[in-house]
Amino acid sequence: MHARSLCLAALGALALATPALAQKTSVQAIEEYREMLQDGNPADLFEMKGQDLWSKKRGPKNASLEQCDLGKGPGVVKGAFVELPRWFADTGKVQDLESRLVTCMSTLQGIDPNEVIKGAWGKGERANTTALATWIASESKGLRMNLPQSQPQERVAYEVGKRLFFLRGGSHDFACASCHGEDGKRIRLQDLPKLTGNPGDGVGFSAWPAYRVSSGEMWSMQHRLNDCYRQQRFPEPIFGSDATIALGVYMGVNAKGDKSAAPTIKR
Repeated sequence: MHARSLCLAALGALALATPALAQKTSVQAIEEYREMLQDGNPADLFEMKGQDLWSKKRGPKNASLEQCDLGKGPGVVKGAFVELPRWFADTGKVQDLESRLVTCMSTLQGIDPNEVIKGAWGKGERANTTALATWIASESKGLRMNLPQSQPQERVAYEVGKRLFFLRGGSHDFACASCHGEDGKRIRLQDLPKLTGNPGDGVGFSAWPAYRVSSGEMWSMQHRLNDCYRQQRFPEPIFGSDATIALGVYMGVNAKGDKSAAPTIKR
């Protein structure tokens, strides 16, 4: 009788352990998959395109972007990515990397902002903006996220972003927090990073722009947030909207101290 009890106990323990072992195996397999793909990440091609676009004279003004101020001074790229979104005095707005690039493309090169704002993902000037963002992000790889909160507008943006993060709506009654508000959430065998803590998970914020294997495209943070809204069944935000920028501030401030990994590779 004693031996039978021990056998049942062992079987019970194995049954309880099996899901945990399976989960661990799935997570490990995904990490190994990402590591294999990282060697030869197609994002390298977008980096090269972005670097070329930065110094290339274009637009009605036949000028380059080499005097673009991303927050560290005209032309300074290294370290800019890990401090964006931030407030800019010349526009009087809090801007993320992409909306700031649109400002520079407009003022320095004379390119119509609507070519980006009303454009399509992966095409034309919107694709150029993504390539530029990819290269600029790569120049800060390994640096720690450190978004400023010294300006009142930056602090307001953080609070607005926080409210938007927890706002439920759409036909599925989803919020950003539905997937990224607590530990242990998974979807399609992938761990979902919790983005409400401090420091937040760098995989969730400081890894974009990223190359999406499933679509064969380079995705910027604007693209990622727009697609999140689509999945929540919300209307797609306008490119560079105050809402998406505020969400970027909230997640970026929460990621303070995390090392930037962008550009990365995603499923």
